[in-house]
Amino acid sequence: MSNLYNRDSILEFVGGNSGFKMKQLPFMGVICSVTLYIVYRTTNYQYYETQMETKLHPFDSVEDNELPSGKLKDLPRGIMHTRSDLELRPQWRKSLRSAVKVNTNKNLLAMPVGIKQKEHVDDVVKKFRTENFTIVLFHYDGKVDGWWDLDWCDKAIHIVAHNQTKWWFAKRFLHPDIVSTYDYIFLWDEDLGVEHFNPGRYLEIVKSEGLEISQPALDPNSTEIHHRITIRSRMKKFHRRVYELRVGADFNPPYYLCRFVEGMAPVFSRAAWHCAWHLIQNDLVHGWGMDMKLGYCAQGDRTKNVGVIDREYIVHKGIQTLGGTGELTKKTKKKRGTSSGSSGLDPRAEVIHDS
Repeated sequence: MSNLYNRDSILEFVGGNSGFKMKQLPFMGVICSVTLYIVYRTTNYQYYETQMETKLHPFDSVEDNELPSGKLKDLPRGIMHTRSDLELRPQWRKSLRSAVKVNTNKNLLAMPVGIKQKEHVDDVVKKFRTENFTIVLFHYDGKVDGWWDLDWCDKAIHIVAHNQTKWWFAKRFLHPDIVSTYDYIFLWDEDLGVEHFNPGRYLEIVKSEGLEISQPALDPNSTEIHHRITIRSRMKKFHRRVYELRVGADFNPPYYLCRFVEGMAPVFSRAAWHCAWHLIQNDLVHGWGMDMKLGYCAQGDRTKNVGVIDREYIVHKGIQTLGGTGELTKKTKKKRGTSSGSSGLDPRAEVIHDS
């Protein structure tokens, strides 16, 4: 009797356990289905993202993605990226399509800025924002909080380093691999008036004339003009050279712009900037003198690929702020007034040797 009881109990226990397992099967099926769906969506997303990258960067060749270091040869080839950009990315994505949506900005404006020139910088940035430029501001005075009341401020990239110059920032934060997605790089000073300047029309002229390195012409009424070749010609769309009168010369040879592009408002094509970045010494300070060498990066004939755009021009206000005081500015202005009427020497020559 006891044996029968034990046998029945065992059968009842086994049967109950089997029933429990049968009840788990539908639940496990749901879990497996959800897992498979997640894997499918993830794989599909990765494929879709790869397709989008291919369409957005059709000129990226296999050779271009080769890694120079043997230390990285074991990385999976499908996830290697040798380039980056300066586009802001959202932390949270609403949908699959928004996840792969890439900013359409194709050009870059980078400027060293101080809070004292906030109004001037605001005018410049507003012009470029309407043309879908990526904006990078180099804050040399460390005062970033004073900019947040501007409606475009949170759309810009802010980099801070006290008392550093434009070329210092450019050498460290505008590496060619970082800015390779941009067709043109505008590396401008902060003391420029843009009332008569339109970035879109400017680039139309640059592209139509095949200019690799350029700058907008300077209004003749600008406070500070160092070289006659940068002065605007009212009768031309652009110019590559000027004819300079020389005392005692039997003829007036042309002064080619390929020998000079002023450092206050240069514009580089992608290829030209790749060259110019390597031209910038790591310890370069003000950059005076280097602008005489930028023609070497013109990607071809320097007499044709470098020019000044007259139709879209700017005003150079000559406001000195970085590393200076009001007293220094007054002295400099006084020296300019004296030298311009006598020797004609550029007063900046006294600090060229520091660069």
